[in-house]
Amino acid sequence: MPRGMVGRAYDQIVPDPAIDSPPAERPRRMPPKLLGTMRIRKKLILLHTAFSAGLAALMFFILRPEIQALVRQAEAEDAAYVLATLDVLELADGRAQGRERLAAGVTLRWGGAEALGLGPGAIAAMQRAATAPVVLPDDAGGQTASGSRVGSAGLYRPHAAGGGYYIIDRQLDGVRASVARLDLVLLLSMLGVYFLIAAALEVFVLPRHVYQPIRRMLHADLAVQQGDRTGELIDPRFMPQDELGEIMRSRNRSVSALRRNEAELARTLAELERVAGDLKRKNHLLENARRNLADADRLASLGMLSAGIAHEINTPLAVLKGLVSEINDAPGEPVAGSKAKLMRRVVDRLERLGEGLLDFARVRSPRVATVAVSTLVRQALELLSLDDPVRRVRVEDRVADGLSVPCDGDRMVQVLVNLVRNAAEALVESDSTNAAITITAESLTREGSGWVSITIADNGPGIPAELLPSLLEPFVSSRLDAKGTGLGLAVADGIVREHGGVLIARNSEEGGAEFEVLLPAFESAGS
Repeated sequence: MPRGMVGRAYDQIVPDPAIDSPPAERPRRMPPKLLGTMRIRKKLILLHTAFSAGLAALMFFILRPEIQALVRQAEAEDAAYVLATLDVLELADGRAQGRERLAAGVTLRWGGAEALGLGPGAIAAMQRAATAPVVLPDDAGGQTASGSRVGSAGLYRPHAAGGGYYIIDRQLDGVRASVARLDLVLLLSMLGVYFLIAAALEVFVLPRHVYQPIRRMLHADLAVQQGDRTGELIDPRFMPQDELGEIMRSRNRSVSALRRNEAELARTLAELERVAGDLKRKNHLLENARRNLADADRLASLGMLSAGIAHEINTPLAVLKGLVSEINDAPGEPVAGSKAKLMRRVVDRLERLGEGLLDFARVRSPRVATVAVSTLVRQALELLSLDDPVRRVRVEDRVADGLSVPCDGDRMVQVLVNLVRNAAEALVESDSTNAAITITAESLTREGSGWVSITIADNGPGIPAELLPSLLEPFVSSRLDAKGTGLGLAVADGIVREHGGVLIARNSEEGGAEFEVLLPAFESAGS
């Protein structure tokens, strides 16, 4: 196969498992072999060339010895005929041994068996034949100038001088030349057959049944990589009925199944988008309903205020009324210091109650600006620096710089002041040892949205379990003295909700109470 576009495409498509596999699953790379590094066309050329050369060599080395044996047999039979027509005693001329060339390709040798190099088989064959000439085996024949064997025939005359063995070596030069030409013709025929086979494979067989199917698969894989849906499937008309055709059909089925799965996935995603849109609209309706319910809840809370305000105000008013009556009964007498302090506490109590009611009843949109959380915490602690309960506990500010949140800074400081003061008063009332309040903040991601969490945690006794469900409602307080109005957490919860956030109250696993202010990290629609 050409090393052009198809070769580059094959390198792009087929993954290398030693590179693309994860480190833990990477197979051990075997040492590359000769055929493993070659392209398919070179492999096939090498293989059928080696096969043809081996077959030619096998035929040449099997046929040539047989042909040479036939030539020597013909030379030996011709030598026997020549020996039968000669008077060897006259030719020997009384000499004990010798050698004489009688004609072109005909040589007479005579003498003893040892001098002529005769073996036991040749000696026995000549002695059995008596005076008749016999064809000698190859080991008793003569040799040409190049060292090759020639056909020979022998005759035994027991009473002749010198041993009585006479041998005619016959070399048929014309036959041997014909055999040499036959060897050349055979070699050329083998080469011709090889070139015919190679041409047939490379022109008629391999391009159509091997190279073209592979090229079509590579082009189809490139179409898959490039997103060309028109060219990613192979035309069934070009699929052969062999293993390559099975691979191509299997690949078409895999790509078709993949496209069906993609279409099903697209339909599923479209349905999910539709459902998500419906959910978004429903969430919007639910949010509007929640706001309406919040307004209704505020009205209900105001109704609760009207029912509970009498109880909250009656007690301090009764005390104040009694003190005022005493002063009125004795207008000229000075007011005792203890009574003045009591009156001051009662008035402060009524003032805090009035401020709490105003904060709870106030409805206005917050003025949103991006403020650093650390700045909010520092401002709240500065406002609480003169507050007696806060001064009696250890407050740890662990909020790092760099974290910001969009909010109404003044109102969010009010939330932090209420939460820190609430925690400090709870610690002082419980006489907790090593009383401490820890303030932390972090950025969170929930359901794909960013949030900022501010946590105020203490190491006190925690929140009673029976108060947790209604702790953020108005007039719910865990403190039973005159300081607890039950409006601080309700006001803080209302401010956080106006910012689109949520105030969470819980008991920590280590002990103590935790209040988490969770605010959106972006400007919400409701702020």
